[in-house]
Amino acid sequence: MAATSSPSTAAAAMWAFAAAACVKLLLVPTYRSTDFDVHRYWLALTHALPARQWYTDASSEWTLDYPPFFAYFSRLLSLPAPFVDASLVDIPVPAAPPSSAYILYLRLTVAFSDLLLLASILLLARDARRRQRPFLALLLVLWSPALLIVDHIHFQYNGFLMGLLLLSLHFLEQGKDLAGGVVFAALLCSKHLFLVAAPVYFVYLFRHYCCGRGLARGLGRLVLMGAGVVAVFAMAFAPFVYYGQMQQLLSRLFPFGRGLFHAYWAPNFWVFYIVLDKILAFLLRRLGFSIEIPEASFTRGLVGDSSPFSVLPKVTPITTFLLVILAMTPCLVKAFANPQSKHIIRWVAYACSCGFMFGWHVHEKASLHFTIPLALIAMDSLDDVRHYFLLSIVSCYSLFPLLFEDQEYPIKVLLLLTYGALMWAHLI
Repeated sequence: MAATSSPSTAAAAMWAFAAAACVKLLLVPTYRSTDFDVHRYWLALTHALPARQWYTDASSEWTLDYPPFFAYFSRLLSLPAPFVDASLVDIPVPAAPPSSAYILYLRLTVAFSDLLLLASILLLARDARRRQRPFLALLLVLWSPALLIVDHIHFQYNGFLMGLLLLSLHFLEQGKDLAGGVVFAALLCSKHLFLVAAPVYFVYLFRHYCCGRGLARGLGRLVLMGAGVVAVFAMAFAPFVYYGQMQQLLSRLFPFGRGLFHAYWAPNFWVFYIVLDKILAFLLRRLGFSIEIPEASFTRGLVGDSSPFSVLPKVTPITTFLLVILAMTPCLVKAFANPQSKHIIRWVAYACSCGFMFGWHVHEKASLHFTIPLALIAMDSLDDVRHYFLLSIVSCYSLFPLLFEDQEYPIKVLLLLTYGALMWAHLI
């Protein structure tokens, strides 16, 4: 049986995508976040300056800190921009308020890039066993309230990036491991925060693609996979190696000086850690101990703005890395012992959730990395739907600080009702 969606499922998914696109158009007038300014600046940066200056330019506080493939993506989006509004690609950014065409163009680039998400969803309409996935599982992705908040109100391109991840997972589910590994490499060269899933990919591909097929054939496949991944990374980073800018580029991608917490805290383990530190500091000061209260903020997220703890040991990036790997170990053991393609979506989602819970400087938006894949398997069992519903509610609630204007309060209620209605539709 072909691993493509049936005509009825494909048509329903495209209608659902079209309906979601209408909602996205209604969200065009919502507030413009700092990420709107960031991506607008990157669009102008990649259009106005040569590639050798992309990672060295410091004329704005919105310096480019995504990998090269995303920079190339921004460059591509910038090509039609001057025909819409020339100020879209002006550096420095004009002080005048942006025009309606200016805002509409940027909002539409996000909606247009979601076509990759739709394509991946259509491919994933059948699971690893070639069985038709419930349409509601596809709908949970296409109508994801969290994705609407982050991309079409706050402003980012997560739909495009999640489309790459889901495309990679589709290939792995269908046994096309080489293609899955290459697409995941392209994803890493677009947004490096997906590195948290790399251990699962490495273990799964090593065992499923390279091992158990004889030594010579296994080595050949290992070399082939390695060559494919290296080729992707070479396409992304070779120009900057040539320019002698790799150290500068890596310092942009991994600014550990920003501290443990992002400006909007992710609801993870470290929240409890800092709350415990604050409680201990308060109690010890009341008991007469001299406890120094840090003056720096935990929340601004700027380089060099990291704050120490008052009582508990300082957390370092290596500490968070080790905790993430430790939390991921059961999943890695399962992937090594019994690498089955039917479990790959769950394993990758689990790895991303480990990064979310214990990672360094985790963004609240990183919850998309596990809730979106989990939506595809949410209908597999009652336990799956319960787990997905719980994690989605927590994820969506953690994104509510992004909806801070009075006129956006109804959106919060609508989003929670949407989740509830979709889950209830499955349960009945």
